[in-house]
Amino acid sequence: MLIMLVAAVQDAEGRGGRLVEMPAGVPSRPVADLATAIAEREAADQPRWIWPATTDIYPALLRAGVRVARCHDLELTEALLSGHAGRWGEPRGLAAARARLHGLPVHPDPPRSEPAPPGFAQGALFETAGPPPAAGFDAEQAIIEVYADQQRRLAGTEHPGRFRTLVAAESAGALVAAEMGHTGLPWRADVHDRLLRELLGPPQPVGPPRRLAELTAEINAAFGTHNLHPDLPAEVVRAFARAGIQIPNTRRWVLREIDHPAVAPLLEFKELYRLWTANGWTWLDSWVRDGRFHPEYVPGGVVSGRWGARGGGALQVPKVIRRAVIADPGWTFVVADAGQLEPRILAAVSGDDRLARAAAAGDLYAALARDSFAGDRAKAKIALIGAMYGQTGGDALPALAVLRRHYPTAFDYVEQAARTGENGGLVRSWLGRTCPPAAGPARDAGLDPPDEVAPPPGRARGRFTRNFVIQATAAEWALILLATLRTALAGTRAELVAFVHDEVVVHCPADQAEQVSEAVRECATRAGRMLFGATEVRFPLDVSVVGSYADAK
Repeated sequence: MLIMLVAAVQDAEGRGGRLVEMPAGVPSRPVADLATAIAEREAADQPRWIWPATTDIYPALLRAGVRVARCHDLELTEALLSGHAGRWGEPRGLAAARARLHGLPVHPDPPRSEPAPPGFAQGALFETAGPPPAAGFDAEQAIIEVYADQQRRLAGTEHPGRFRTLVAAESAGALVAAEMGHTGLPWRADVHDRLLRELLGPPQPVGPPRRLAELTAEINAAFGTHNLHPDLPAEVVRAFARAGIQIPNTRRWVLREIDHPAVAPLLEFKELYRLWTANGWTWLDSWVRDGRFHPEYVPGGVVSGRWGARGGGALQVPKVIRRAVIADPGWTFVVADAGQLEPRILAAVSGDDRLARAAAAGDLYAALARDSFAGDRAKAKIALIGAMYGQTGGDALPALAVLRRHYPTAFDYVEQAARTGENGGLVRSWLGRTCPPAAGPARDAGLDPPDEVAPPPGRARGRFTRNFVIQATAAEWALILLATLRTALAGTRAELVAFVHDEVVVHCPADQAEQVSEAVRECATRAGRMLFGATEVRFPLDVSVVGSYADAK
């Protein structure tokens, strides 16, 4: 039986609301304490909760000590269905979805309030994040109507069964994201501080730390000047131009091709400056509390379905700073990373039997090399990466010719996606996530890293859609892995604490590490079966059991 939650504020503390049993027709009942009512019903039935947005409701439940097993997130589902219909950039909230359903003018929902301190999305239990809804807005009836409409539209998608899996996985991902933000990643602030002091020198009350000042002086001396700001790329480009060296930008690989005494200190400055600004003492004070880093993940924050992060850089923690991510005493980390995921996804979605046989091996590139590239693993890798990312020149050209001849079904799969994109068309992932239209808007604003935007029609868009069908499906595989692992770990002391694209981190008692490692491997296999059925393609994981995140493979 389904249970619907209406997050309506009923009293000054924001604790009340209404529960409605589904199917519709069962009268709703007001409750004085939603968290308690949900906890009781969860323990009795483990229903699938239907609510407007997990981000608005679940963090408060977690703070009240309540976790749920399943939900249907109306906002995330609406975004998936709108994208499937080729509509992007529309308001995403409950009121907007209901207005579209009735053919009424669509107005954006009230803006959400500025976030509370990191890891605490809202203050009072179920308080409204922005101004109250317009007078006469019936949230309870809106949820019933929008949910019913979503089920109707779901049934009308190209592959309804797959799309239902996508909706369930997306909603489960929202639960996991909130739980990881609430639990936090173990973080030793003292170790972080020591690393910063070793690399940068002590913090200064004004201006950059000592090592950055020293490097700035070295760079200025190399250019024969005294007022160059190496953190400003335009100034650096002009300085090289005055030295007779023309460069398009100051990216690392561009600078490494230059023979000039400023290059070495400039490369070191860029690395340390980013460390200071992105993960320095200010970051440490803002994001780490009581020995935990509490990130704010944004499920489906990127058009491919990958997660984003709103502040904190949860998806971009540098290797050197990961040395501060240390397991609690008596505990350890199990870090699982999917190897060669996107090439394996290509083998599965394309239905290319020969490539699938190669993907049954532990090292896909080595198997590909033995099969078709005279044992040359590097050429096999160049060919497969080139096919997925649209690299058509240079060393990739002869390798691509071999790939096209030996694996025509896989090659044609990405070529067709590219041609569709070049002509301004839409492509879909295996489960049905749809790319945005040409020059379509980003999914969300203010994410870290910045969101993706679909390029205009032409070759650039062809490269985008070519990879979208693979990367979006890889994101689906990773999301199902995450959701099934969450279920497998339920009832144990193990904690899901981090997720970065195709890598998952579990914090668990040391004596449970073997059990958790086996669970994550089994969930990877299960994710492949749930997506592709009986396929030869394997999805192996590199699993490390480590005391520090930095020591993972």
